[in-house]
Amino acid sequence: MALPFLSGRGKKKRSQMISVDLGTRTTKAVLLEQRGELWALTRYALIDAPIFEKKISAELLAEHLKAVVEALGTKVKFVTIAVSLDDAVVRLVDLPQIPVDEMRQVLKNNSKIYLQQDLPGHVFDCYVIPPKSPANGRSPAEAVKAPVGQTKLKVLVTAAKQGFVNDFQSAIKEAGLVGDHMVPGFVSLANAFELAQPEIYKNESVALVDIGFKQTSICVLDAGEIVLMRVVNIGGDRLTAGLAETLSISYAEAEGIKVGMAPEVMSSLEMHVQPLGRELRASLDFFEHQNDRAISEVYVSGGTARSEMILQMLKSELIVECKTWNPTHFLQLALPGQQAVEIEHVAPQLTVAVGAALAAIH
Repeated sequence: MALPFLSGRGKKKRSQMISVDLGTRTTKAVLLEQRGELWALTRYALIDAPIFEKKISAELLAEHLKAVVEALGTKVKFVTIAVSLDDAVVRLVDLPQIPVDEMRQVLKNNSKIYLQQDLPGHVFDCYVIPPKSPANGRSPAEAVKAPVGQTKLKVLVTAAKQGFVNDFQSAIKEAGLVGDHMVPGFVSLANAFELAQPEIYKNESVALVDIGFKQTSICVLDAGEIVLMRVVNIGGDRLTAGLAETLSISYAEAEGIKVGMAPEVMSSLEMHVQPLGRELRASLDFFEHQNDRAISEVYVSGGTARSEMILQMLKSELIVECKTWNPTHFLQLALPGQQAVEIEHVAPQLTVAVGAALAAIH
């Protein structure tokens, strides 16, 4: 699914694509290339974000994008950007059966009604979620095109400030690139999971948890449909900083212990993981009580997901199997030297970047 603020619609399908996940601490980028019927991951890059503050100028962003392209070692110009959790409003709403262009206008004029907040100066986009089963003997595609006013459609809506979008467009152009899509992080997670784990995506109720630097997102999928999205203001930084303070060690040492296997510090780390686990459990409880069925598994991504110890702690808190997953599983791997060796270790950090790319190439 795609919610492109940058207009990639109607253009020729891309055969190569740069996709960038601008993290608070680390920027993750991938370079994908079409090879026959398959898509190949040919390069990836993880580089330090330019600043830790929320607001980044268009000029600084342009320079950073140039650095990303240099790190990827490519002349590809088309780029897709993953929109951070702070910079996009994402909601599930019911809208009348009208063309998507009209949906955007309805949302612009009535954001308070549909999104529970006034959003002046925002740009909107919509993805119509196909019905799970045929309606009145029609196929899902036919059901979506049913006559206006007959039924309402479930629509995934996202909004971002027009100024924010304009800044990104300016930065992308200044970097010598061509903007193709801007995709919300929640959508990126679902996109990647759909192709990496297609049977589970279509048939089970699972939660996708992405542990970022400052925040953690949880996205619940029910038989291929996004049904719950939430942001928790606890991320890897809080876990590392808390561990550093508890053990009176440096931040860098704590980061190494957090990701590595150090059972002797388990109790110290657990006290910082528990609040995150409780917040995530509350989201699972909400879904399970509303739908009368349980989440079968929790799939965790982000750099922190590399810690088997943290996964086990989350499992204890959530009382659900928690596991990391590889978003590159469906891709052909054509990586150079050391990147080919390290991809299994790095893959959980590339989830959002890979998922954002799929909005442009599928």
